Amino acid sequence: MSLPIMDPDEAEARLDAWFAACPAAAVAFSGGVDSALVAFWARRCLGRERATAWTADSPSLKRRDLELARAFCREHDIPLRELQTGEVDDPAYAANPVDRCFFCKTTLYETLVEALGESREAVWICSGANLDDQGDYRPGLRAAANAAVRHPLLESGIGKATIRALARRHGLRVWDKPASPCLSSRIPYGQPVTREKLAQIEAAEGWLWARGFEVCRVRHLGERARIEVPADRVADLERMWVEVETVFPSFGFAAVELDREGFVSGKLNRAIGIGPAGEGRGS
Repeated sequence: MSLPIMDPDEAEARLDAWFAACPAAAVAFSGGVDSALVAFWARRCLGRERATAWTADSPSLKRRDLELARAFCREHDIPLRELQTGEVDDPAYAANPVDRCFFCKTTLYETLVEALGESREAVWICSGANLDDQGDYRPGLRAAANAAVRHPLLESGIGKATIRALARRHGLRVWDKPASPCLSSRIPYGQPVTREKLAQIEAAEGWLWARGFEVCRVRHLGERARIEVPADRVADLERMWVEVETVFPSFGFAAVELDREGFVSGKLNRAIGIGPAGEGRGS
């Protein structure tokens, strides 16, 4: 559950003060609302010359999210740099351990530091981590600490509800964008992450999205797919189930099943007992 909304003027003052001390910012930008607000505020406070957004173009990133990231930066005149990250080729990541995100973020930050080169000492690498993340399972924060990454929202005491309020206040189209974690999060821990699996998941979720299921997860269970949609949309999906069973083999799944409990963020984390009732956020 998100923390209460902070007074917007107070939140803005805190962010202004934070960036007033920042010489230049390189924002790790996923396209989600958290890092979008950081990128927007960096550009607002530091100007185009000292604020850049950096997006990891990886097989685990939805192409739709990459296009949204590009469009956001164009709209707000934020210089965008795209990094080709190879975490999927890292055996430690591909093995899909419970701290998979640590290896992903380590690759991201190492690639970003390398891209910054000699300018690294004069630039703060920034993430979209916020106050709500402190109560969640976030192995990526350990990688951020190793790379001396800064967290403007977290360090300013700003949580998710306030982030969405500020984004809406400033007309950011992503203000109500649902969480869109990486495609690897659809694969149960311990089952290998491969490019083929990621492509299957993206194709299947893209098909559902095109039919109005903007929030959906296709869990990759070997030859089977398990679909999660919000509980109030389960009946809608049941009504088109014959079509689902007909098309899913074209994505490489021999069978498909519907999770009638409905979408629960972080459901696969239950297997490792994380969060309330084993539930984390973001997958």
